[in-house]
Amino acid sequence: MIRDVHVTPAGQVLVCGGESGTILQVDSNGKRKLATIATREDGLVEPLSVCYNSITASIIVGLCWLDSIIVFNVK
Repeated sequence: MIRDVHVTPAGQVLVCGGESGTILQVDSNGKRKLATIATREDGLVEPLSVCYNSITASIIVGLCWLDSIIVFNVK
């Protein structure tokens, strides 16, 4: 189940998959996966929201059941 979608200022589309525990980058049509950004192995437990912060070059993920966030620095 998709919980959240975020489009970065550069036009990249990030998708938050809640039950799958993944954050994906997909093409602008949402039909092709371009990259897996993070998974359960990275600590994602029921991710609820995703957002890219261009000032800090990081992806911020809100977790549903843990009432917390995880921040991934983007290279």
